Amino acid sequence: MKVTIVGAGNVGASCADVISYRGIASEVVLLDIKEGFAEGKAMDIMQCSSNTGFNTVVTGVTNDYSKTANSDVVVITSGIPRKPGMTREELIGINAGIVKSVAENVLKHSPDTILVVVSNPMDTMTYLALKSLGMDKKKIIGMGGALDSSRFKYFLAKALDKPINDISAMVIGGHGDTTMIPLTRLASYNGIPVSEFLSESELSEVASSTMVGGATLTKLLGTSAWYAPGASVAYLVDSILNNQRKMIACSVMLDDEYGQNDICIGVPCIIGRNGIEEIVKIELNEQEKQKFAESAEAVRNMNADLKSHL
Repeated sequence: MKVTIVGAGNVGASCADVISYRGIASEVVLLDIKEGFAEGKAMDIMQCSSNTGFNTVVTGVTNDYSKTANSDVVVITSGIPRKPGMTREELIGINAGIVKSVAENVLKHSPDTILVVVSNPMDTMTYLALKSLGMDKKKIIGMGGALDSSRFKYFLAKALDKPINDISAMVIGGHGDTTMIPLTRLASYNGIPVSEFLSESELSEVASSTMVGGATLTKLLGTSAWYAPGASVAYLVDSILNNQRKMIACSVMLDDEYGQNDICIGVPCIIGRNGIEEIVKIELNEQEKQKFAESAEAVRNMNADLKSHL
């Protein structure tokens, strides 16, 4: 199985590292526009193989899309990262052109690939890719919910003082500080609702921490996070390549699901070898439905800025 990652920056390289270390794919191609950058990252990762025991072949190329031919999955991380004080909305003008160009180039060499969009604003970039490429909507997936859900589990585990892998929790809605919806009502610790252990105010604090999770790290690091985003992409790619059919919150095109149309936004999906195998319908309460509608409206407002790129 072959995976191409376009953008060899922190997120792309971390993703390649996790995919290699876990043996998710037999071949990984890192592509970047900066001369020698992807080659250096690939070489650095490959020099870990004898000590960590992986056999994945990682290669780096500078803007040579022919090397990405016949990729089963292409991950698009390219674009400028969010800087301190910068909203995801402000990234639209710059990243739209980058994402569209990258997607068109990879499809010339891998027409049957599954695209995983990571570039921000992620929901809007996923929508752009789908609208401009004419691909099957099952084969374009926005990676946001997997990351947001992992952050949600982290904050729940801290509040509960329990192992994070005993926590089940999901974030739906837009991949933004004000648009994501941590589903505290449905979160559980080993099958027991977390509301049995945490007060309403504690759950509210967990949700708030989750929603600003990315901004918090940006403030601390001076740039966007990369370890958790890279691992989240690898987790999604693993479910695709190995047909694991995991339920993962992803930004996908909706057609009447959750009362929405013509929008890419985070909802629970079964992810397998064909990409989006199924959009899972969960029963939201009235408050959650209202939040989801508001989130969708905010995403639509961002999408409105794409007119010149479609």
